[in-house]
Amino acid sequence: MNPILVLLCVIALGLLIGRVSFRGISLGTSAILFVALLAGHYGWTIPTGFGTLGLALFVYCVGISAGPTFFRGLASHGRAMAITGSVIVLTGVAVTWTCARLLGLPAELAGGLMAGAMTSTPALGAITQSSSDPAAVAVGFGVAYPIGIIAVVLFVQIAIKLFAKSIDSDGTDSAPETAAQSSAATADSNGIGRRVVRIANPVVSGKRPSDIVAFADSPCQMSRVQREGRWRPTPPDYQFHIGDDVMLVGGAAEIRRVSETLGELQDTAEPVVDADRERRYVVVTSPEIYGRTLKDLRLRSKYGVTIVRVQRHDVEFVPSARTRIEFGDGLVAVGEPDALAKIANAAGHRPRTVNETDLLSLVAGIVIGIFVGNLSLQIGEFSMSLGIAGGPLMVGLILGHFRRLGPIRGSYPPAAMLLMTEGGLALFLADAGLNAGANVVEVLMERGVMLCVAAAAIAIIPLLVGFAGSRYLGGRTLWQSLGATCGGMTSTPGLAVLTGATDSSQPATSYVAAYPVALVLITVAAPWLVDLIS
Repeated sequence: MNPILVLLCVIALGLLIGRVSFRGISLGTSAILFVALLAGHYGWTIPTGFGTLGLALFVYCVGISAGPTFFRGLASHGRAMAITGSVIVLTGVAVTWTCARLLGLPAELAGGLMAGAMTSTPALGAITQSSSDPAAVAVGFGVAYPIGIIAVVLFVQIAIKLFAKSIDSDGTDSAPETAAQSSAATADSNGIGRRVVRIANPVVSGKRPSDIVAFADSPCQMSRVQREGRWRPTPPDYQFHIGDDVMLVGGAAEIRRVSETLGELQDTAEPVVDADRERRYVVVTSPEIYGRTLKDLRLRSKYGVTIVRVQRHDVEFVPSARTRIEFGDGLVAVGEPDALAKIANAAGHRPRTVNETDLLSLVAGIVIGIFVGNLSLQIGEFSMSLGIAGGPLMVGLILGHFRRLGPIRGSYPPAAMLLMTEGGLALFLADAGLNAGANVVEVLMERGVMLCVAAAAIAIIPLLVGFAGSRYLGGRTLWQSLGATCGGMTSTPGLAVLTGATDSSQPATSYVAAYPVALVLITVAAPWLVDLIS
């Protein structure tokens, strides 16, 4: 069969299988690897080079995406979640090394197990390119990946059943909402809803929303005020008055906590007239906006708008006043039409610019990344290099952080980024699986049970360590700890279970803080672990 046709058929069938979901769990793009392993077992092959090109493109785009949050996350309030992600990765490395020594596993096979158990395809790529036996790496990943997904999902479900009955979203004991209260919120798939609150606390009368501490500490925003029977965007000079009806946006727990400061929750969520005309999605590209918190930006007083949602790493959440806006964030702004035009201009949102892809910058960045990856550092008898995966990843991180280095741009449209990331990953997985397929049955027959036991240990122990450290040593809430744990395991299915179990936005915000750090750390550490085991 034509090799190109083989490649396309493997990718297409893998993507089709990856869409199949069972109880909310699916393999996604990684299903391509399993189809490729089967095809390789029956002798199907493709020309060399496709996998290397796909890997370089994939990890470079991962670096670009993570760059804006990676370095700032280490130095900001999100570093507690970043530490959780780092602890999980380092624990996974330690458990993998221990399993390899105790069970006598080859280094490449152990490395593949770690990448799969921690559901990290960038780590798979990094190990594959630096390994003398890439087939063993792919087999290990194929065995461990489903175990890693299931382990995280089950752990989250068990933790919720054990702790969530007595612990509220904000970490305190509280009674559950009544049915009337719950139904009053118009929550979407991300657990974000809106509620009406009537101002009844004399303490807040005459104060601005920015003066209320509850807004600064909680991911909850006041989007509108009722005036003359109509819901209007909160004006820049608004002050609370007894009897005012205001609309809060956020998770149910956050709204309830803020409402206790303001007054009384109402049992209805009234429709908003002209909602589309008074709401706009804006992509942040201006250095005047990104890198600063909402509190510092003072967008309501300057422009008359309220940021009610932020979209980052394919996760949508409600920000607090302390949320730091990053390059490429998608902001949902509420305000009058003229105010929305002003914030779009200030944020740097240019539809044409946002949708343009600088192909020359893309190619140049990858070339520089491959060059950096080929450089070796000699320390005594030990030689160290980043490889074809680590080099483009590091260059992508730097470009993603600074946005531009000379003529090379470090930003691309979201749609183009998604296509390049998924396309590169698909090419790499297809190539890795087809090359490893010839040996997959032999390895499974010889070490199948042993590999499953090791994969379970590598997945479960880091989960327990990361969660316990965050919850009991770090003093984080249940939802913060679980969100950071899912981010440390780079597990989107785990996050999906969390967001479906609570109306709090804490899991999402914790996930996006831990995820980029864990992603980068495991990609860099994985090849060094293989060398250490060897």
